[in-house]
Amino acid sequence: MSKNYYEFTYIINPVLEEDKFKETVDKVTNLIEKNGGEIDEVDEWGLRQFAYNIDKKGSGYYVNMYFTAPAEAIASVERQLRIDDDILRYLTLKYDAKMLRHRELQKKNEVPDIFAIEDEDESEEDDD
Repeated sequence: MSKNYYEFTYIINPVLEEDKFKETVDKVTNLIEKNGGEIDEVDEWGLRQFAYNIDKKGSGYYVNMYFTAPAEAIASVERQLRIDDDILRYLTLKYDAKMLRHRELQKKNEVPDIFAIEDEDESEEDDD
């Protein structure tokens, strides 16, 4: 059974307390691992404002993760998240070969960060 590489972003209900937030992140991580996935990286972005309300909420805790898993695991994970009231939204991206190469370069810090480049350009303009 071959495994694919995925990027998975989800939004956690902002009314949860800090310990419940961490518990939800662990629950999603364990759910992926239980279905045959291997977590590569978990990046907690924190509380962000929405452009529009989702389930009458104006903000949510964003979590982004990268992992490998069999294709069948994704359907099972998404089915569980659909019925979880703590998860407001989620998005799963399956990486193709080009995206995977870019991700590997990113992990090695060989891909320039476009935001860092923009910051450098702005600071050079300020010096003038």
